[in-house]
Amino acid sequence: MNAMTKPKSAQALPLNTILDGDCIEMMNSLPAESVDLIFADPPYNLQLRGDLHRPDNSRVDAVDDDWDQFDSFAVYDQFTREWLKAARRLLKPNGAIWVIGSYHNIFRVGAALQDAGYWILNDVVWRKSNPMPNFRGKRFTNAHETMIWASKGEGAKYTFNYEALKALNEGIQMRSDWVLPICNGGERLKTADGEKAHPTQKPMSLLHRVLVGSTNPGDVVLDPFFGTGTTGAVAKMLGRDWIGIEREASYREVAERRLADIRAYDKSSLEVTRAKRAEPRVPFGQLVERGMLRPGEMLVSPTGKVAKVRADGTLVGEDVKGSIHQVGAHLEGAPSCNGWTYWHFRKDGKTVPIDVLRQQIRAEMAARPH
Repeated sequence: MNAMTKPKSAQALPLNTILDGDCIEMMNSLPAESVDLIFADPPYNLQLRGDLHRPDNSRVDAVDDDWDQFDSFAVYDQFTREWLKAARRLLKPNGAIWVIGSYHNIFRVGAALQDAGYWILNDVVWRKSNPMPNFRGKRFTNAHETMIWASKGEGAKYTFNYEALKALNEGIQMRSDWVLPICNGGERLKTADGEKAHPTQKPMSLLHRVLVGSTNPGDVVLDPFFGTGTTGAVAKMLGRDWIGIEREASYREVAERRLADIRAYDKSSLEVTRAKRAEPRVPFGQLVERGMLRPGEMLVSPTGKVAKVRADGTLVGEDVKGSIHQVGAHLEGAPSCNGWTYWHFRKDGKTVPIDVLRQQIRAEMAARPH
């Protein structure tokens, strides 16, 4: 047995491990409220009737594996309720879950999520930029899958790195429709025979966006339908701990080889853009106390306004005195002003925003041991 594969009894939290067994049984064996995020790609229950062929009569490698076969909708719904119950027990109070599916199952899963007490935050449409064609020509091409993002319950806290997702999207608020390609080319894992290692392997770009947006470095991410390990691979690269559950030996073997070759990014690369309100508050007076700016030093604005720094961390300029924000707003005749970006000081012959000094203090605060 490979060192990464554990036996079916798991007492402690087995970080960075693929568990061999039924997902419900394995989840129920793990400690309650121990996981920050669950990403689930459950069986779609495609209900395929016979083989699917292309116009040239070649057979399409569709999902026809035993793990996707259920006798009825009732059986599938019972399975869904059971794994969602087990998953919710594992989530920390501020944890969240993502579930991805197609039209065959996602609506049934969504109802089960709500019945189980989860609180839906968004549904996100993954629009495939290169979808598989509809070979029969009797329906629209299936060009998207739907993901449901939910917290543990109504009013529960959860991680949402809004500014990081905005930065990923070139400074524009991230929308709930994501245009990303399906997994193909060199990313598509193959067996020794050159066949797809898994019929529904998800692209790493999809998991990158999910994990950057809804987890932080050091969080624990669980995937109860691990497959060939995309969730684990991206989590490892992004400095998150992961746990996979997979009952199919062939998928576990592929995932183990894949994960052995993954290297984590360095810690400094894992920092993401935070909302301003999430950053520690630094009073302007602290810059004066620490000698970064001295009483009597003159600050200048982009429009040529000037003000003098005072010993108590206030400014005085022309006929006004007060905070960096109050003085800036008065001099500009504006209702408000962000003094951190408005005021500049002289350094090495150049004018530099005083916000540079604030960020220097914040960096020092982040580097201190907690």
